[in-house]
Amino acid sequence: MNKVIAVVNQKGGVGKTTTAINLAAALALEGHPTLLVDCDPQANSTGGLGFPRDDERLSTYDVLLGQSSLTEAMQPTEIANLTLVPSNRHLIGANVELIGMEEREFRLRNALAPVRTDYSVILLDCPPALDLLTLNALVAANGLLVPMQAEYFALEGISELMSTLDKVSQVFNPALDLEGVLLTMYDERTNLSQQVTENLRRFFGDKLFKATVPRNVRIAEAPSFGKPVMVYDPKSRGAESYREVMWELLQRNGIERAAGVGQ
Repeated sequence: MNKVIAVVNQKGGVGKTTTAINLAAALALEGHPTLLVDCDPQANSTGGLGFPRDDERLSTYDVLLGQSSLTEAMQPTEIANLTLVPSNRHLIGANVELIGMEEREFRLRNALAPVRTDYSVILLDCPPALDLLTLNALVAANGLLVPMQAEYFALEGISELMSTLDKVSQVFNPALDLEGVLLTMYDERTNLSQQVTENLRRFFGDKLFKATVPRNVRIAEAPSFGKPVMVYDPKSRGAESYREVMWELLQRNGIERAAGVGQ
C-alpha cells in the first residue's frame, strides 16, 4: 500500500488535524511507515506531535518554495515509523508567493515524488480553506479523507468540496478519488446525529466510514501534552476509535486485519 491522502475540510473545527495526527500515529504503531506533512500555517499537527513553534526550522514552506527538499525538512517523531514535515507561520505567505511560480499547483507533488514509495501512507493535513495550499495537497494526493461533524451546517460545505474534487481531478489530477467521509465528535444518542448520518449514507454510500470518532476528553487533552491520543492514553475510547478508523482504511485498500488483532 502506497497512498497519499489529503485530510481536508474547508470548515474549521471538525477534527481534521486531530484525525491527521491520530490516524498517522495509529498506522505507525501498527508498523506501517507513515509520513505526516503539515500543510496548515497554524501548525497544529506539528505542535500535536510535540514540536515547539520554531520559525527557523525547515518546514513545508521551504519545501513548497523550493528552498529545501522534503527529506531535509523531515523530522523523526517519538513514534517509530512516523515522520513529520513540520509547518510554521511562514506558510501563511506561500499562497501569495506561489502565484507567480511555475507549476505552482504541482509543487508538493513534485517534492513528494522521491519519497512516495518509502511510506505506506503519506497524510497531508490541509488548512481549513480551499486555497493554493489545499490545491497543492489535492494535486499531490490520490485519496481525499473528509472529517466532518454530524450537523446540518457541516452538510452545506460538502457540495462545494465535492465540486472542488471534481474540478481538480478533471484538470490536474485524474488519480484523485474520495477515500471516505469520517464522522468526528460523534454522539450517536442524538436524533440529529442519526438523521445527518442517514443523509450522508444515502449520498456517499460505502464512502462513509462505518467507524466514527466520539467526543472524548482524552482526545481533547492529548495535544496539550504534544502527543497523539494513541500514546497519551492508548486504552481510551478515543484511541480505540482511531484504531478502528485505521483498520477500516487498511481494509478499504486491501489489507485485512490479522486474526485476533484488535479483537
